[in-house]
Amino acid sequence: MTKMADNGSSVEIVEGCRLPVLRKNQEHEDEWPLAEILSVKEVSGRKLYYVHYIDFNKRLDEWVTSDRLDMKKLQFPKKEAKTPTKNGLPGSRPSSPEREVRKSLDLNLQSATAPSRGKTLPTPKRKVETVPLATQVSPATPVPSLPSSAEASQASVFPAVRDTNTFKSREDHDQLASLTTNGTARRLIPAQPGRKRKANCGGTDEMIKVLQYNNPQSASVFLPPPEDSQDSSDGIPSAPRMTGSLVSDRSHDDIVTRMKNIECIELGRHRLKPWYFSPYPQELTTLPILYLCEFCLKYLKSLKCLQRHLTKCNLRHPPGNEIYRKGTISFFEIDGRKNKTYSQNLCLLAKCFLDHKTLYYDTDPFLFYVMTEYDSKGFHIVGYFSKEKESTEDYNVACILTLPPYQRRGYGKLLIEFSYELSKVEGKTGTPEKPLSDLGLLSYRSYWSQTILEILMDLKPDNGERPQITINEISEITSVKKEDVISTLQYLNLINYYKGQYILTLSEDIVEGHERAMQKRHLRIDPKCLHFTPKDWSKRGKW
Repeated sequence: MTKMADNGSSVEIVEGCRLPVLRKNQEHEDEWPLAEILSVKEVSGRKLYYVHYIDFNKRLDEWVTSDRLDMKKLQFPKKEAKTPTKNGLPGSRPSSPEREVRKSLDLNLQSATAPSRGKTLPTPKRKVETVPLATQVSPATPVPSLPSSAEASQASVFPAVRDTNTFKSREDHDQLASLTTNGTARRLIPAQPGRKRKANCGGTDEMIKVLQYNNPQSASVFLPPPEDSQDSSDGIPSAPRMTGSLVSDRSHDDIVTRMKNIECIELGRHRLKPWYFSPYPQELTTLPILYLCEFCLKYLKSLKCLQRHLTKCNLRHPPGNEIYRKGTISFFEIDGRKNKTYSQNLCLLAKCFLDHKTLYYDTDPFLFYVMTEYDSKGFHIVGYFSKEKESTEDYNVACILTLPPYQRRGYGKLLIEFSYELSKVEGKTGTPEKPLSDLGLLSYRSYWSQTILEILMDLKPDNGERPQITINEISEITSVKKEDVISTLQYLNLINYYKGQYILTLSEDIVEGHERAMQKRHLRIDPKCLHFTPKDWSKRGKW
């Protein structure tokens, strides 16, 4: 049972304590969410507390003063039972939310796999919401017998995992991120080794009829979801990786990496407030501002050092080959082996805004595609994505990031579209490396939806009959992996089963919403402006 503080004035707050903390929400209203104290420091005789808001994204973590703490509801950390360490000595440590939830999930997994012995195992106290990941779906459910006559024509397939309240507000996005990026809600369903079936909607080669302007209602059935996607939904590959990976292993998190260590970054004409920890050198973390050269991304400790560096830095664009230019937008391909210093500096910068990926200083297995905006002073970095030179799991993106000053302007979708254009040239289908962050998931869901709907709405009737298309054909046209196509169709609630075959039903709301979204999407990739020749990286001589 959690202890509560009786007298807030006489109690010393230590790391691991939980209590409500005052903050402003999106409407600039006061709210008191529960937070955990991660660290305490004293500056000029004044105590500051670093807090993590429970069930909120880590990018909202901050230093607060004692006047923002509700001492009346202070909860002291629970001490775990002393357990022998590796050396046989007893040890104990205060509990943390990640450890508690992970422990509870492990117990649930044991209860799901072990035979019942009459004992009830504890369940997580914290509420765990359903996360509608693009690849996270429920186990295959047998399709019940379909209703007859008029009811059958209205039967619709709802997505296997869908929470209509998940994306209502930006605040919800932050709550979602705590489940998708901190690794505490992974693998809720234990994987079954040796069992692997290919995903199918009655077979991905089976023709699917497309109906427009029907409003599906009445009875609903579940489409058997793709089981192949279970291995990748939690970001942990089922087989050993022979190439590099940027997926973060959350099991080694400590109190240092849970805290932001850089106060502010100056990059060209922008000042950025980092969201997460990044392993910059320790001596730079105490500076009020970290200065970066916007062309080579070298980090410097003062403005004077930056000015001196700019007189010697000859770069006015990222190193590597410019493989795309249209208007002011350019893309540069950078080899992580040939341009190691730039690639490492790029990873350090990106880690400030990506929590779900880790940083490897060995950038040799990766290619980096940097998007820039051109003006009279040079090519300024807007965002980037990285990909493995050789991916055994069809990943066409490892990390993807649009820098905060350029977010919500269409650049994220442009990066995604460019990654699939490269896959088209390579003659492959691709998918991003899992798990996706909350913002990454939203961007990919939106891109997949718009791309697939664009194809479906362009289909022409054949000899007076309704147009037909297969999942494989959609995948080949878009280079989007079949599992992502199926999950997107389920998410949009388009697939229906009627008279022994699957049909896609486009309602008026879907069509109108798509047309409105496409009118706002001004930035597009022009394949004619892409000058890219894929390499065979299996030949080690080309490394």
